[in-house]
Amino acid sequence: MVTGRRGLCSPQTIQEQAARGRSRHMRGPWGAAEGATRRGFIKPNPPTPYFPVPVALLFGVGPPHLRSHRTPHRATRKESRRGEEEEKRERERMGRGGIGRAVDMETADSTRGFVKDVKRIVIKVGTAVVTGQNGRLAMGRLGSLCEQIKQLNFQGYEVILVTSGAVGVGRQRLQYRKLIHSSFADLQNPQMDFDGKACAAVGQSGLMAIYDTLFSQLDVTSSQLLVTDRDFKDPSFGDQLRETVFSLLDLKVVPLFNENDAISTRRQPCEDPSDTFWDNDSLAALLAAELNADILIILSDVEGLYNGPPSDPQSKIIHTYINEKHGKLISFGEKSRVGRGGMQAKVAAAANAASKGVPVVIASGFATDSIIKVLRGEKVGTLFHNAANMWDCSKEATAREMAVAARDCSRCLQKLSSEDRKKILLDIADALEANEDLIRSENEADVKAAQDAGYEKSLVARMTLKAGKITNLARSIRAIADMDDPIAHTLKRTEVAKDLVFEKTCCPLGVLLIIFESRPDALVQIASLAIRSGNGLLLKGGKEAMRSNTILHKIITGVIPDVVGKKLIGLVTSKDEIADLLTLDDVIDLVIPRGSKNLVSQIKAATKIPVLGHADGICHVYIDKSADMDMAKRIVLDAKVDYPAACNAMETLLVHKDLNKSEGLDDLFVELEKEGVVIYGGPVAHDKLKVPKVESFRHEYSSMACTLEFVDDVQSAIDHINRYGSAHTDCIITTDEKAAETFLQQVDSAAVFHNASTRFCDGTRFGLGAEVGISTGRIHARGPVGVDGLITTRCILRGSGQVVNGDKGVVYTHKELPLQ
Repeated sequence: MVTGRRGLCSPQTIQEQAARGRSRHMRGPWGAAEGATRRGFIKPNPPTPYFPVPVALLFGVGPPHLRSHRTPHRATRKESRRGEEEEKRERERMGRGGIGRAVDMETADSTRGFVKDVKRIVIKVGTAVVTGQNGRLAMGRLGSLCEQIKQLNFQGYEVILVTSGAVGVGRQRLQYRKLIHSSFADLQNPQMDFDGKACAAVGQSGLMAIYDTLFSQLDVTSSQLLVTDRDFKDPSFGDQLRETVFSLLDLKVVPLFNENDAISTRRQPCEDPSDTFWDNDSLAALLAAELNADILIILSDVEGLYNGPPSDPQSKIIHTYINEKHGKLISFGEKSRVGRGGMQAKVAAAANAASKGVPVVIASGFATDSIIKVLRGEKVGTLFHNAANMWDCSKEATAREMAVAARDCSRCLQKLSSEDRKKILLDIADALEANEDLIRSENEADVKAAQDAGYEKSLVARMTLKAGKITNLARSIRAIADMDDPIAHTLKRTEVAKDLVFEKTCCPLGVLLIIFESRPDALVQIASLAIRSGNGLLLKGGKEAMRSNTILHKIITGVIPDVVGKKLIGLVTSKDEIADLLTLDDVIDLVIPRGSKNLVSQIKAATKIPVLGHADGICHVYIDKSADMDMAKRIVLDAKVDYPAACNAMETLLVHKDLNKSEGLDDLFVELEKEGVVIYGGPVAHDKLKVPKVESFRHEYSSMACTLEFVDDVQSAIDHINRYGSAHTDCIITTDEKAAETFLQQVDSAAVFHNASTRFCDGTRFGLGAEVGISTGRIHARGPVGVDGLITTRCILRGSGQVVNGDKGVVYTHKELPLQ
């Protein structure tokens, strides 16, 4: 019960007021429960935990992907005009079907590519979604549903909604009415069974009133259409139906369909095979076919169809239903507590619609953005498609299958001679040059999409394959091919005892998982190093460079011989697969994340697999008091502005205190300012130069920011770097050889330089051919990691029947032998 101006009232009364239109003060989509009276607000009972969307969502303050662009019922004239301008710009940017066209390539599935052409959508929402556990309407879920439909309507989609819930609304209302009219004796033995047809008749108006109220707050007009199976048996009904619906869609009105249960003659659903439809699921399938819909989305109380009970942690969702593959493997449990059909009816309806050429996705109605994700091509729910049985099932390979395939192919690669592996690399270099125009075309499409999406300029710069880049990549691949064979190389031979020889040899690590952002050229470098070192490879690139990564992967794997296998290098296209891959510590041997601090930190926290990389790139340059200031100016400017977004760019400039206010330092500051570098000061620099004070020496600002601090001497600089640095790359500029040597020996970083820019910390510049990343760890590899960082060692013992037997009779010689 809730308290209003006129005393006690119930949520049922509120719904009735909404249906009769008697509440003059309704402000929110919840009817009077969200409305303001003259003396205050009427507050509804708290929603159940199954209502994930707060009331505020419908007033433009919810999650960004569901937020309304404007709220005319509260907006000022200026705000309303600004909202209209935003809508106009949004329409110009996205056009019709904007959600489908703005497919998130990182999470999009290749089998969902058809969504980019979707315009007309039928959405079916079941009773289990519309109502909560207590039988009352789940207002939060209804609000989320209406928000998504509003967004689709705004983007130019044609949306048709098939909704259940009238019986539930009517039953709730009749129960309340019977309760308040019951005597005390009746309350002792309440009888709350009601005829379903009566419930439907009472509930239809209430359900439609709630939808109308919700949609009205979102500037969406809805209409109600009640049908029965007998209507569709009339030969002329189909034409009349299409004429009405198409007229409504042209007016941007959302038609709301429901079976007219109040006058239905059917008693048992699915009993009569001659029925045109038997519940709202089959009605939705029928309408989708009759109205030429491009897709049918059925919202359920589970995330889709599973290969086992959804409550079983071992059960896996079936993302694409293939009747020949899944039809006999699936058994249906009990249907939900409400509704008529359950999952079995949904699958039957989905299969029926798909057979008529309408793709269907069964997805969760409990999630706040399932519909939007489906139309973005994301791999959510279960897809039914009439061409599914012709699709390559290998596309549905699990993360484990991908990793195992890469491992098996790597073992085949290791059997090849060094010359054969070298030939593969040379063929890759030739193929890249031969397909340069195609690569550039795909990359330009990525770059334009990133610019249109408003990505930062630094990210766009990293993902751009400039003129000459393909030639340089081909050159680096040939350099890797010409390197000495890194595997099957003997490091040590020792005679353990007579005719017992120990050997330590190099061998590949196994399977590498590389997760990188933005840079498609990294894919080429990493793949080349993996092939030369005999490793299997799984690659996950950033979504913003998906087209570039895809074409590069296709070209590279296209020249890998069948004796090795194309699955040597797998391209992971979905972010969802990363979590599964990170659990495969029995198959994947090393993870190398290349990207932001957050990416590296998240990967390290999420896996037991060894991780090679660095989370921070806080690089220092220290100008000693004896430094040549002209040299210092060149080095500092190069370290900072040559490529500000690089991990080896300078973040902190340390200066000997004696150089404060010197002419050379002042000139350096002027040059940095000209380049657009913003200087923040540590405590001393802030006090002396009055520059903005740095929050923390480990805080990274924009790529064009630099932290400045004055120090007492070289030891102070070393202490500062070891305390605040990230063990990446640090440099001293000095003519004092003793100070330089002290710095080089005591700075505990992966790369330490004397009189050279930090930008030299790069595998290619170091002559490694290329690099898979830079490691700041202390185990296995450190600094720029090339081929040598992708191999490990194994021990081989060649004997002639020797046994230990408590070391009796064994004479150990431990004599070093020449390498063969």
